[in-house]
Amino acid sequence: MQVDWKPYAAGLAAAVTHPASFWWESVSEVPRHLLVPRWWVPDAGRWMCVDGPADEEAWVKTAFADSTLVTRVGPTHADYAQADQPAVGLPTSSSTLPSLVVAMMEHARVAPGDRVLDLATGSGYSTALACHLLGDELVTTMDIDSYLIGAAADRLDYIGYRPQLVTGDAAGPLPGVFNRIVSMVSVPRIPASWLQALPVGGRLVTTIAGTGLIITADKTSDGGAAGRVEWDRAAFMATRTSSDYPALLADVFTTASEAEGDIHLSPFPVLDVMRAWEVWSMLTLAAPGIEHRMGTGDDGSRMTWLLHPDGSWARARTAEGERTATVHQGGPRRLYTLLDDIRWRWLERGELPVYGAQVTITPGGETTLSRDRWTATF
Repeated sequence: MQVDWKPYAAGLAAAVTHPASFWWESVSEVPRHLLVPRWWVPDAGRWMCVDGPADEEAWVKTAFADSTLVTRVGPTHADYAQADQPAVGLPTSSSTLPSLVVAMMEHARVAPGDRVLDLATGSGYSTALACHLLGDELVTTMDIDSYLIGAAADRLDYIGYRPQLVTGDAAGPLPGVFNRIVSMVSVPRIPASWLQALPVGGRLVTTIAGTGLIITADKTSDGGAAGRVEWDRAAFMATRTSSDYPALLADVFTTASEAEGDIHLSPFPVLDVMRAWEVWSMLTLAAPGIEHRMGTGDDGSRMTWLLHPDGSWARARTAEGERTATVHQGGPRRLYTLLDDIRWRWLERGELPVYGAQVTITPGGETTLSRDRWTATF
């Protein structure tokens, strides 16, 4: 390796943390590039593999940028992909952008002496940062993918870190008791096993699937936990139980694209919901599992589709120059009506209650968010 990576790591530390932070030295000293030798980049609806060592300077510059590097698409990891054979599908593993890794560790209030469980090993970068701060013996990392665990173990060992690495389901039994559980993967609800693995006063931090919500909570004496939705926001890949995610709602999308359904005029133009974090999060809590698609009509109009596993669907179109949307919807529930209700609340009150909400978690993992007379339980 001819390129000196240390100045790039120092630049990354300056960008994502500060000299007074516990994490400054870790970011400065961990060679992220050696944990991500190959990755995928999007290219016209598909993914092309990049081999880092083939261009060492570009490799180091990319690895020490504050960006997410996708390492797996569907079941295909970049480590064993053919450079000239693109992949098609959804990302299923990545090396998360360093600023978000540091933010999650800081939300967890990780400090020297803490025993930490890093959920979703991925490339092993977050594990390496934790090992540098805490020492190998206080760090455990867990991932459902045995290949990721094996590859991370080898690379972490090569750069001098030897934490405990465990292959297993994050929603199942955990391998010990920990002061901090830091989840770099989103979950639909808090697993009861997390609470069982925390002592009273122990802290967890995670994101909720299909939302931009970061939840922090400290274990209480009744076996549950209490905390809040942070004002910060993040979105991680969701937990999975196999090498790929289930197929998207293709049949529901076909219905949503062709059926007439109930028709009405919305007073609002089409919104790219997933870019409006508060609205997106509120809608997911109201209709867990909802999927969103955006597109452009033949006439240049903005279009959106809302799809749900229960067969509910909505299609909306805003013509160029208009500020309303023509809506078609059908199925067991009216998804676009839910969306419009949330947008009305947003306009009437100037905010939505989801960020900053209080969090209460039962010992079984049932979670309730509450703020400003609004509640949601999942």
